[in-house]
Amino acid sequence: MTANRKFWILAPLLLVAAGAAVGAETARYTPSGAFIPPADYREWIFLSSGLNMNYGDEPVATGLGLFDNVFVDPAAWRVFKATGHWPDKTVFVKEGRAAGGKGSINDTGQFQTESRAYLEFHVRDEKRFKGGWGFFESADGKPSRLIPHAAKCYACHEANAAVETTFVQFYPTAKPIALKARSYHER
Repeated sequence: MTANRKFWILAPLLLVAAGAAVGAETARYTPSGAFIPPADYREWIFLSSGLNMNYGDEPVATGLGLFDNVFVDPAAWRVFKATGHWPDKTVFVKEGRAAGGKGSINDTGQFQTESRAYLEFHVRDEKRFKGGWGFFESADGKPSRLIPHAAKCYACHEANAAVETTFVQFYPTAKPIALKARSYHER
């Protein structure tokens, strides 16, 4: 086997190893186990934005509503692109921003405002969490405690997620990767 062929065979494994090492820097906790929200998440990989999305019995947004923006850490994205799977220490950030309707030259449609309504985090940490994934939320960006595994978010993600408890079905750049890797299983 040529050296070039060996490189291309081993490249995905090297990416997984590198991604896990770099990703370990993004999933950080206080000594008491609270998740420390990443300050630079808006510089991460943008996966999708939804407007007034509703997941069942949650109240439907009235008025202009909220945009959900989803970001993933760059190391995890590199591994996902190579394998179709999210590595250990993957961190997703879901940011809620209030929608605006009238502003500057806009007369119709909606845009995101500076007003952040919430921050939610979906973290893969095989050693820390039952099932390998944990959820956190923080309105002010301060360290937050794990949402208990009995919360509805866990069961919903386990029942409806397309890839490893993540809603890749709503991420237009990730879905084709998962389909090609055969890791995509929409329910």
